[in-house]
Amino acid sequence: MSNSTVPTDSTPLRVLVCGTNFGRFYAEAVRRRPGYTLAGILSRGSAASRAYAASLGVPFYADPDGLPDGIDAACVAVSSAISGGQGTELARALMDRGIHVLQEHPVHLTELTGNLKHARSRGVQYRLNTHYPHVAPVRSFIEAARRLVARQRPLFADAATPIHLMHPLVDILGQAMGTLRPWRFADPAPLPAEIGPQPFRSLHGVFAGAPLTLRVHHQLDPSDRDNHALHWHRIALGTEGGVLTLADTHGPVLWSPRLHIGRDADRRFVLDGPGTGRLGLGTTAVAGTTGTFRTVFSDLWPEAIGTALDGLREAVAQGGDALRAGQYELAVCRIWTDLATRLGPPEIVRPGTPRPLAVSDVFPAPEWSPGESPAEARDDLAAPSARPSRATVPAPRPSPETAPPRPADTAPYSPSAEFFDLVAAEHTATAGAPAVAALLADADLSAGPVVDIGAGTGLMTEAVARARPDAEIIACEPSVGMRAVLTSRVFSDEDLRTRVTVTADAAPDLELPDRISVVLLCGVLGHLDADGRTRLWRRLNRRLAPGGLVVVELMQFERPSTLPETRLATATAGRHRYEWSFGGAPDETEDGTMRLHSTWRVYRDGAAQPEREVRDSYRWTPFALADVVAESGMTARTLPTRPGAPPLAVLTRAPDDSDPAAGPHLPHGRTASDAPDAPRPATALVSSATTDSSTTDG
Repeated sequence: MSNSTVPTDSTPLRVLVCGTNFGRFYAEAVRRRPGYTLAGILSRGSAASRAYAASLGVPFYADPDGLPDGIDAACVAVSSAISGGQGTELARALMDRGIHVLQEHPVHLTELTGNLKHARSRGVQYRLNTHYPHVAPVRSFIEAARRLVARQRPLFADAATPIHLMHPLVDILGQAMGTLRPWRFADPAPLPAEIGPQPFRSLHGVFAGAPLTLRVHHQLDPSDRDNHALHWHRIALGTEGGVLTLADTHGPVLWSPRLHIGRDADRRFVLDGPGTGRLGLGTTAVAGTTGTFRTVFSDLWPEAIGTALDGLREAVAQGGDALRAGQYELAVCRIWTDLATRLGPPEIVRPGTPRPLAVSDVFPAPEWSPGESPAEARDDLAAPSARPSRATVPAPRPSPETAPPRPADTAPYSPSAEFFDLVAAEHTATAGAPAVAALLADADLSAGPVVDIGAGTGLMTEAVARARPDAEIIACEPSVGMRAVLTSRVFSDEDLRTRVTVTADAAPDLELPDRISVVLLCGVLGHLDADGRTRLWRRLNRRLAPGGLVVVELMQFERPSTLPETRLATATAGRHRYEWSFGGAPDETEDGTMRLHSTWRVYRDGAAQPEREVRDSYRWTPFALADVVAESGMTARTLPTRPGAPPLAVLTRAPDDSDPAAGPHLPHGRTASDAPDAPRPATALVSSATTDSSTTDG
């Protein structure tokens, strides 16, 4: 009989995390995800585990017998018998106490069967977490594969995996194909002795009725499996229409349409005319973006575990027979067992520490700059004169109007500027920068500079400069602290120093050149009131070149809401650990606005109490895309970016939009529209507010 209650939408599931190696990712998932409360850490009792529990402010337990009542579920991130651990014994002891269990793979088939039967007998739920099918890029691949196989019959599957991740691979393939059966495999071909050591073993078979080729990195360092895998999951699924590829467990996903060219009566390719429309298809499209390994650990893995937790929560809410519900997991485990038996024991290796290479090591400048293809780079090298000269880029010609006097530094973010890049760098590199770089790859920047309003510490400024080596950029940042980092970033890079002009201007009264090719408004609009936004939009409409672009970060709350203070990120540097918490609430003194609060805490050498705490607070007016469209008078579309990141939109003026209301040009680039006007009425705010786990660029 379970001692836990069935969770409801308003009742957090109290979760115990067992283990502090991979278990740390489980703890982060529980802490971040709504609907769960971390009830404690259970481990063998090392000083590091105890210190970790203390740093989280939760109880530490060394024995399941000492657990209190009221724990609903447990995440068992402890090795099972197949890996030489006691994870399965622990899982069953917890089930004996009426606690639902989510256990990390791998688990032997006999153990899994016994665990499901044990859960049935104790009236609790048990789930095996193969983890990787829940990782966002893999989930994207699975969803795309399901759409693909619904349209066309799979002709082949080609997969590669390290031996210790073969169990999750089977699960990924099963979910991608929508079924496991029929499946059968042949033994791998023997390796001739004279060819020397081979890291991979290959076998062929049928999976879900489709021909399968499987290549397995059949070497293992028993003391450090992950660090010595030559690569992780790679899968290609082919139909007559094309090939869907998961390039790596952590992305990206690729789509390559089938190459097929018609022939005329003389068997020559038909390259134009009727029936050649498909030649306009891109050879390969990249879906999604990739991040850093730090992003994998800070975002992708905790999010994936959160999805697995949601599955357990749903099973608890629905009740039912755990053994019956686990039949798919048992089938996956049987297939994995069959494959492992055919391959035999892996070769034991103990290699030295590898030296990972950066992309710049493989594509060194100037052979390939961000924003151009290798082919374009080769053309530029062959004909240097064809590369745009910075001397030909028109310099900004600021108008002479001056902003009203203001105190030395009243802008938001100054108190916490020193911490900004610790989390904003990851967000920009994995979400905003790739989306903006893709947008600007083919943009016409000849009419004027790119203006980054609220440039912050220059993360997006630098990304634009890397994506477009021909771009002249004006980076505007009123915060002294943020601008100090921005200026340092520009001065430390010879290329940026020749193309980036840093100003202390603040919207809406900043100086603008006569013509602007692109405007960036990331984390800016909410700082302006209705009158300020109206003035800014009228000025930008007047200065934006025909075909010019305005990029707006939309954030993820559209009306004033209460955002409970939540720890959203951690980072380490030297002996310090930094924690960032964020929250907000409707402003009691001004309708339609919020006060957002950001808190940084600095801990030294694993201390439980911070040695320093820095708070930052500012006014913010929530807005939606509909408001931006109504206030700007432009058309808008959203840009694809990383799941969970603040949305981005790109705005353009209609081709025949001459903006007659803006008035005629005045001398020195000043326009009548630069004077304050009554604000346009905003559209009704829509949608519900959600918390944002990323910082903004200024």
